[in-house]
Amino acid sequence: MMVADEQELAACVADAAEPLSVRGGDTRGMAGTGAPLSVAGLSGITLYEPGALTMVVQAGTPVTEVEAALASENQRLAFEPVDHRGLLGGTGTPTVGGIFAANISGPRRIAVGAARDFLLGARFVDGRGGVVKNGGRVMKNVTGYDLVKLMAGSFGTLGVMSELSFKVLPQVETQASLALHGLEVDQAVVAMSRAMGSPFEVSGAAHDPAAGQTILRVEGFEASVAYRVAQLKATLKALAGEMTVLTAADSGAFWSTQRDVAAFRGTDGDVWRVSCKPSDAPALVRRAGSAAYVMDWAGGLIWLRMAQGSDLRARLGMFDGHATIVRADSETKARFGVFHPQTPGVARLSAGLRARFDPKGLFNPGLMAPCG
Repeated sequence: MMVADEQELAACVADAAEPLSVRGGDTRGMAGTGAPLSVAGLSGITLYEPGALTMVVQAGTPVTEVEAALASENQRLAFEPVDHRGLLGGTGTPTVGGIFAANISGPRRIAVGAARDFLLGARFVDGRGGVVKNGGRVMKNVTGYDLVKLMAGSFGTLGVMSELSFKVLPQVETQASLALHGLEVDQAVVAMSRAMGSPFEVSGAAHDPAAGQTILRVEGFEASVAYRVAQLKATLKALAGEMTVLTAADSGAFWSTQRDVAAFRGTDGDVWRVSCKPSDAPALVRRAGSAAYVMDWAGGLIWLRMAQGSDLRARLGMFDGHATIVRADSETKARFGVFHPQTPGVARLSAGLRARFDPKGLFNPGLMAPCG
């Protein structure tokens, strides 16, 4: 069922007697079990104030529509939302509600924050069919701010978002990337960490072992970008022999493919997403075995392509972070669970939140935790 407005959404949830599979553009393979409930019909930009750097949209609004409106005012979604369609071989249209529900954040997260850090307010329907409004349109309005953050990354398990307000940022004048060639994974993590700790405002740090490149992005005014790239070269010359500079066009093309994990498009095997401490990344890659991988967030994010049905969590063992299945068949997802098992304390807290917001257990049951 596709609802056309918030009132219809609330009525649908209030009348529901069976689980609901909440979805927007249905592009990420994260819809839970139950009767389909689509918010794609809740679409449109409600308010856009370029001078205040804020926008209010309905949850089913396509991301492309938002980006086009922002581009007309030379602004952007600075957290670089990822488009998973190529990786997952899917179709559909990514929506703003889906982006925030899954807290989808790209390479620039290490510099500007995640999607949830830009979310100012949200309207959503809870499991009783009630409409909840939380937050506001300006950052200083912190009423219920934690609840707004709670909805981001809940994957539609606590409520169905109907409208969101968020902060946007000005577009940068230009960018360039410094490519360090031939570094092994340990050297690459050291180089990325050193670059991120420098005063040169690096907005992206990735390592692609297949291409033999470690890439560092710098953005801003042209003169500033040129100066900072030169300083990075001087800072890192002892770590890397050959270094080249990617122009704005080549840099933009690289980071688009890095954002969308294009290296694993059209390939066989399961794809896992590992979030960890950057300093732990080399050891985790070695524990994963012969898996193909790419790194982002200066090593804090590892994308791994495993043989079908592999239990990556068993290979990695205990570590400070989590491993999520992004691409696999339904049997593998059911056997291992899409999301990393929660600690007992977190599991109790999560169950309490679901009982409070979704007492009938309607929303995407079993997606983030086992049913029952």
